[in-house]
Amino acid sequence: MAKISFLGLGVMGYPMAGHLLKKGGHEVTVYNRSAAKAAQWVKEHGGKSAATPKEAAQGADFVLMCVGNDDDVRSVAFGDNGVLAGIRKGAILVDHTTASAVIARELHAKCKEKGVGFVDAPVSGGQGGAVNAQLGIMCGGEQSDYDKAQPVLAIYAKMCALIGAPGAGQLTKMVNQMAIVGILQSLSEALNFGMKAGLDMEKVISVISKGAAQSWQMENRWKTMVEGKFEGFGFASEWMRKDLNIALAEAKKNGATLPSTALIEQNYGRICSRGHGRWDNSALMDLLK
Repeated sequence: MAKISFLGLGVMGYPMAGHLLKKGGHEVTVYNRSAAKAAQWVKEHGGKSAATPKEAAQGADFVLMCVGNDDDVRSVAFGDNGVLAGIRKGAILVDHTTASAVIARELHAKCKEKGVGFVDAPVSGGQGGAVNAQLGIMCGGEQSDYDKAQPVLAIYAKMCALIGAPGAGQLTKMVNQMAIVGILQSLSEALNFGMKAGLDMEKVISVISKGAAQSWQMENRWKTMVEGKFEGFGFASEWMRKDLNIALAEAKKNGATLPSTALIEQNYGRICSRGHGRWDNSALMDLLK
């Protein structure tokens, strides 16, 4: 049993932290910007909560974070009440936030100065993957740090791998998000076309989902897309837009050309401007009506 702190109890972090305690049998302390959410988690799962990231990190063997963006990571990790002010030498800091490779490398360097290990470990699989402990975890960092963290990450992972140096996990998540939205845009157009053509889309999907067109998005989202249902489930459009902007910023540095990604980011911008930022990212379909 290890002493683990988990910071950030959103739709992903809440169940992930729960698995560490109930499935992994670890001693878990949680922190959340909203103390009420942390209190709710403790009431449901046990464990304990901390008032600040610093307090949560004190005495922990592993500190795991899952917050919103680069600014959130910095606010939780740095400062007088941040993780790095409380974490002990020899501990491992794991960041599950989908953020930039820049912040990952920055955190790695700061941790190195304190004798703390660091792994950037964004996840894929959505809320369902978090609830069912079936996440894909793409990691960046030093091999020795990853080897220590891997048994902890395996508690809620379907697949976990070290991709490369610090920042490689975040870069891989960018690849992941670009691939997802490319499929969603094409699937939206294909479904819309089929509906306009008067086809029975259930019959259409029963055939094409068994061939080369098959994808997770098709299997899990075609029905809600056809029915125009996007609220209350899945990965929010505003979060996907944030992730695509991270990828586009990185592409400016490495020279990659991302014409489709840039167009789809604009489409998510349209969804958000209509007040539907919390709709599932399959809401690209709604723009075709």
